[in-house]
Amino acid sequence: MTFLTSDSSAGPSRPSIGAPPAEAAPEQAPELVELTAPREGVPPVITTANGLARAAAALAGGRGPVAVDAERASGFRYGQRAFLVQLRREGAGTWLIDPEPFDDLVLINDAIRGAEWILHAATQDLPCLSELGMWPDRLFDTELAARLAGLPRVGLAAVIENLLGFTLAKEHSAADWSTRPLPEPWLRYAALDVEVLIELREAMVGLLTRQDKLRFAEQEFEALRKTPPAPPRQDPWRKTSGLHQIRDRRQLAAVRELWQEREQLAEKRDIAPGRLIPDSAIVAAARAMPATVPQLLDVNGFHGRAAQREAPRWLRCINTARQLKELPELQLPTNAPPPPRVWADKDPAAAARLQTARPRLAALAEKLDMPVENLLTPDFLRRVAWRPPAAVTEGSVAAALRELGARPWQLELAVPVITQAFLDPDPLPEPKGKGNHRGSAA
Repeated sequence: MTFLTSDSSAGPSRPSIGAPPAEAAPEQAPELVELTAPREGVPPVITTANGLARAAAALAGGRGPVAVDAERASGFRYGQRAFLVQLRREGAGTWLIDPEPFDDLVLINDAIRGAEWILHAATQDLPCLSELGMWPDRLFDTELAARLAGLPRVGLAAVIENLLGFTLAKEHSAADWSTRPLPEPWLRYAALDVEVLIELREAMVGLLTRQDKLRFAEQEFEALRKTPPAPPRQDPWRKTSGLHQIRDRRQLAAVRELWQEREQLAEKRDIAPGRLIPDSAIVAAARAMPATVPQLLDVNGFHGRAAQREAPRWLRCINTARQLKELPELQLPTNAPPPPRVWADKDPAAAARLQTARPRLAALAEKLDMPVENLLTPDFLRRVAWRPPAAVTEGSVAAALRELGARPWQLELAVPVITQAFLDPDPLPEPKGKGNHRGSAA
């Protein structure tokens, strides 16, 4: 397998950096270049202190931005830690680092201090990189840039195909990256991921500049970079999928006990919790509240690799919940607005504000050719519509949205639309059936 370049005699020429695929004749689709292997071959995986020092020295001596990626073993191992970190920089080449032998990768972070990082979907990789002592001083997120640019598909392979004219296989994206040694095809895939990012950034800058959106993107990247890692979630067991089926506090306690026991066992064995028993099994067991192991194993929906083998463990959790005197509340207190579907009954004025502002923002987003959620976080609109400023002005609406986290470019575009919608909202539609009722009464 070879990497096709502009001077390759084996296939089509590689498009120039930053240029979209050449337009083809109407009856012929643009010819795409298949990327099958890195241009410099697959680099060895760094697993030693000496190797890490060599990587740091090379990256420090490189120039320009640094393409960064990380591979996790989601669904296989406990947590979201990185099992491979890939970096590429002009003048330094591509480096593949196995983080497992090292306490951290601070040495690498120091080597690229001050350089711009290029990541695709940075929110997925920054948390695990942070655990390794890595955090960017500057950031360019090609996935977020693609959203702002209005590209129809924003996955890495799709964006590369759209802007660079390459095809990039993604068959190993869901692989178990904790596998050792890592198979050569996986490493080839991992190296290609960062090999294209620098070129993709250049193409994306050109596209955003032509659309007059580059400043939007720069503000988004900086806001993302400055967002600290999320703090530990309160009552993380409440994220159990299917929890809405639980309507009894003692059953809810059983969910909590089962979830926490599964979490401890998963961490001890370094395995994804869902590979022991899935969330659906926890909910099924909690709803049934069996009293014996045979009853537990007969529960419809209670399954999983550790369902039978660890059945006594799960039953103890249920028995603990059955004996508790203090039970968890069905719902945690929140300052979030209620679901919009009940606004018309609870606060018709708020419902009218939201009903008017939401489609107008959607129309503006369509005009700008970007998703409305990138124009303004939907929760921000809901919160300011539910509890608007005492005096609605562009300044007061901007202040409220700024406090929630809206960026300057979003305020510039969205505030005039929202303010006008709040000051002169459209009337709420008549409830279904109300008009007919009035007619029959007459």
